Amino acid sequence: MHKAVVPTIPEFRAEARFQRTSPQKAKLVLDLIKGLRVETAINTVAFTNKRIAPVVEKVLRSAVANAQNLSDEKGLDIDVDNLYVKTAVANEGPRMKRIRPAPMGRAFRYQRRIAHIIITVAEKRSAAAEAETTEAPAAITTTKPAAKKSAAKKAPAKKAAAKKAPAKKAVAK
Repeated sequence: MHKAVVPTIPEFRAEARFQRTSPQKAKLVLDLIKGLRVETAINTVAFTNKRIAPVVEKVLRSAVANAQNLSDEKGLDIDVDNLYVKTAVANEGPRMKRIRPAPMGRAFRYQRRIAHIIITVAEKRSAAAEAETTEAPAAITTTKPAAKKSAAKKAPAKKAAAKKAPAKKAVAK
């Protein structure tokens, strides 16, 4: 059997580590841009009213710059206009333990969360390029007749007893 060699689409990533926000708050912004084209994603983040949005925009621009730089270095043919946000993740970093004064000389502990923001961009292939890569493996593989399986008989499920409504009392007139 022949294995088809499918060219992998290169991915480019950028990170912003140890950001002073909780991963949950960063994910609110990152969920807005997942799967979008880079140009649309930058516009979306630029007009988002969240404190972490400028950081996300900076990471996104860094990932695009990484794509341009690496494509020049390695001689890859990458069209920056076809890039899209493949993954956008906010992972949890180390937590800072802090103490808040409490009544009667006591102290309450709390944790300040830190996020690591990772954005990956990749080139979206055109429909013609995808058709070429999918046609080649289909021509190489041989078709085998599908093995028939006998369907296993299942016992019918037991039905739950329906609750009866309480009978109404007859009112004598």
